[in-house]
Amino acid sequence: MKTLKNAADKAEILRRLAAIGPTSQRRWGRMSVGEMICHLSDALQGAMGERKTASRSNWFTRSGMKWVGLWGPTKWPHGVRTVPECEAGKGGTPPAEMERDLRTAKVLLEQFAALPPTFTFPEHVIFGQMSHAEWMRWGYLHMDHHLRQFGA
Repeated sequence: MKTLKNAADKAEILRRLAAIGPTSQRRWGRMSVGEMICHLSDALQGAMGERKTASRSNWFTRSGMKWVGLWGPTKWPHGVRTVPECEAGKGGTPPAEMERDLRTAKVLLEQFAALPPTFTFPEHVIFGQMSHAEWMRWGYLHMDHHLRQFGA
């Protein structure tokens, strides 16, 4: 299973981020390519405790949904609304300059992937408490989902 702790998996995500550009077109959803890049950065900042997010988790999302979302054999579904704290125009970072926003996303990805197993993560906004391995799996899956959204 792919995870950002695996150097090859992290390198794959970085290559795919490098393939994103101003002309990248979404295949589903409402975000522009610039909003998606900022969303990825906002989500990583939330995961590292650098951006406040309000919990929306419940028993179901912390148990069955978390297991299926992180370890199930299917890709994440399209059309799931993001939390306002990570959505441009509703509390998330608005896109500015694409190259700068991409550099920021890459730096945050490197910082996130380098977090030690002893790092104390905040609760995930939907999945609740997660282990280091679960966060690294989530990081890969979240970035993969949005990169696929834009054909990368």
